[in-house]
Amino acid sequence: MTRILPVIMCGGAGTRVWPESRDSLPKQFIPLVNERSTFQMLMEMLKDPLFEKPIVLSNIDYRFLVVDQLREIGAQADIVLEPMRRDSGPAVAVAAEMAARRSPETIVVVFAADHVVQDRARLIEHCRDAAEAAAKGSIVTLGIKPTGPATGYGYIRAGAPLEPGSPVRKVEEFKEKPDLQTAEKYVVAGYFWNCGYFVFRADVMLDELQAFEPAMVEAARGAVDGAKKDLQFLVLDGQAFGHAPKKSIDYAVIERSDKLALVPADIGWSDVGTWSAVWELSDRDANGNSVRGHGVVLDARNVHVRSDEHLTAVVGVDDVIVVTTQDAVLVLHRDDSDKVKALVDHLKATNRREASEHKRIFRPWGYYQSIDSGARHQVKRIVVKPGDRLSLQKHFHRAEHWIVVKGTAEVDRDSERHLVHENESIYLPIGCVHRLGNPGKIDLELIEVQTGSYLGEDDIVRIEDVYNRG
Repeated sequence: MTRILPVIMCGGAGTRVWPESRDSLPKQFIPLVNERSTFQMLMEMLKDPLFEKPIVLSNIDYRFLVVDQLREIGAQADIVLEPMRRDSGPAVAVAAEMAARRSPETIVVVFAADHVVQDRARLIEHCRDAAEAAAKGSIVTLGIKPTGPATGYGYIRAGAPLEPGSPVRKVEEFKEKPDLQTAEKYVVAGYFWNCGYFVFRADVMLDELQAFEPAMVEAARGAVDGAKKDLQFLVLDGQAFGHAPKKSIDYAVIERSDKLALVPADIGWSDVGTWSAVWELSDRDANGNSVRGHGVVLDARNVHVRSDEHLTAVVGVDDVIVVTTQDAVLVLHRDDSDKVKALVDHLKATNRREASEHKRIFRPWGYYQSIDSGARHQVKRIVVKPGDRLSLQKHFHRAEHWIVVKGTAEVDRDSERHLVHENESIYLPIGCVHRLGNPGKIDLELIEVQTGSYLGEDDIVRIEDVYNRG
């Protein structure tokens, strides 16, 4: 059996499902449709013996989210970090280059981390069929039967089978993201959607990239040559990777290649690109209502409510989506789900913090969450995972007071070391060198009260950091 090297694209921001998905915690790491994130659902599938140990290609900002989510499900992967976002073309070029260094004939499958596949057993079978064609020189994509004339996908016209009896078909035409009128014609003509999953031999993809985007290949090769290990990560060389043209693999190769083939795939696929798609994938009652968290719906139909903390009630209004987070509420008609991205763009243009950041900010050691703030004070809830610790640091403009509410804190303060237990506290004056750690077996939770003339997160001097942050 030919094994396949999976490469997972895991660096996008997913603004179309704001306010749950933001730059600080994008949709691939959120449990949108069940108790697992879409990234975790994919990684669970990749435990099948058909697949080799996966490579996760992620934005450097998400590296510790990737580690945490892999740990939660007992999965392993090689994590490769992009120093900046350059779209999917350079990412695929890096994946092909890394795979080719193992063997030029390595079979690679590229997945997106933020999609949902309901029939994962059938997807595995399609990957096996696609790998056989890829071994002979094809670049194989999975084709999805359209549910409507969407303009956000590539459209593929499939021809005859590559070989008699093969489920893999030749591709006669590929058009990336047509206008609505053209998309309507394609749907009627029986075109398939391109779901963005590609199976190819490493050397074949590199040859196509060299033919169409030689600068992309050169940048990818330089980025891998100059890559450096950092903790459990491989960080691509930023200077080389930055020279890569910012272009999707669809425009760079797929739309131009004559090696493209297709496997029709009825796998219950969705890119979960809108809140309407989330509603469609969620469990619903007899009235079509879906409620996740603290929600109540009365005298209404086809409503989707999401609220992890606050009670959110919808009465007498049909076909709406209501998403409540700690610091934002979104209400929209289901038919307007595709307008959320424009809303987020507007929020960013007006410098709203809520556009990009959650109140809960994840760090490699756990997270902190803003509770209250004023001109000269700020209150946070801090959670530190067992065995982890923050950097050794100091502040020039603020003092801190820590009150432990769960677990035991190990606190270094200048030359002293203190164990601070539940219902105890410790004061850290301005300028003192300090570190917080959790020596216990359970999460450490504490309330931090900051006071001072400047309370920004950039008032920090890291003297020593086990996570190699600047």
